[in-house]
Amino acid sequence: MVSGDITDDEVLDSMRDATLGVITAHHYSADHQSEKNEEFVAAFKKAGGMRPNFFSVGGYDGMHLISEALKRTSGSADADRFISAARGMKWESPRGPISIDPDTRDVVHNIYLRKVERKGNELYNVEFETVPDVKDPVKAGKPH
Repeated sequence: MVSGDITDDEVLDSMRDATLGVITAHHYSADHQSEKNEEFVAAFKKAGGMRPNFFSVGGYDGMHLISEALKRTSGSADADRFISAARGMKWESPRGPISIDPDTRDVVHNIYLRKVERKGNELYNVEFETVPDVKDPVKAGKPH
């Protein structure tokens, strides 16, 4: 098993069949099975002509957090108010459930075990197991 950025969704097809069967762990796959992700992938492909990857979903989630925090602060970008508004925030992302840990202010999200498989004429990171609500183990006080 390797880190999921090795089989980046955007360039996976260019790696060809050599990646078939590679197992990775990561927080996003363009093949994630949810309505939210299907909409995200379709809109991303329409806008940019390519498949979204973990950078894309990170940008999406970052903009979502900024937008929602600004709503909670009535548009104020004062750092203390903004951070306070973001603490504990939860939402459904194209990657699945995500939240901001109120103590560490880190992202808490699922990590998916994935296997590269051919679906039609394309290669995808197909999720087969979920490790839910993963926090930074050092900041959470757990051994790593």
